[in-house]
Amino acid sequence: MKPLYTAIATAHGGRQGHVKSDDGIIDLDTVTPSGLGGPGGAGTNPEQLFAAGYAACFQSAMLYVARLQKLDIGDSTVTGHVSIGQNEGGAGFMLAVRHAVTIPGLDQAAAEKLVHDAHQVCPYSNATRGNIEVAFDVTGGA
Repeated sequence: MKPLYTAIATAHGGRQGHVKSDDGIIDLDTVTPSGLGGPGGAGTNPEQLFAAGYAACFQSAMLYVARLQKLDIGDSTVTGHVSIGQNEGGAGFMLAVRHAVTIPGLDQAAAEKLVHDAHQVCPYSNATRGNIEVAFDVTGGA
């Protein structure tokens, strides 16, 4: 792969620490969510960051595919849901992703096709394919 861009961020202290990007745009405390036995509260966590990153990347992939197909999906949204749980097949933990995708300007069949096509080109989808469960709840509106 020939890199087009490289993002750089540093974590210190894990789930009870801090993350910062090299340009300072991301500069956040991390806190273990109460659902994982932590205190929750003010701070983000790796699952929220992954959900935000994947949702934004997938939205961009949808916009890219829509542009190629000459479709207007300007009012579309992607809400990422990232779950963490015990690895049922061995030691450690696993992630699962469910994206809620709303595309008001397309009928249901066209919306589902666009999501399928975007899933083939999205870098996050390509990175996770075969590694974690990724599912989509698609709502068209036309």
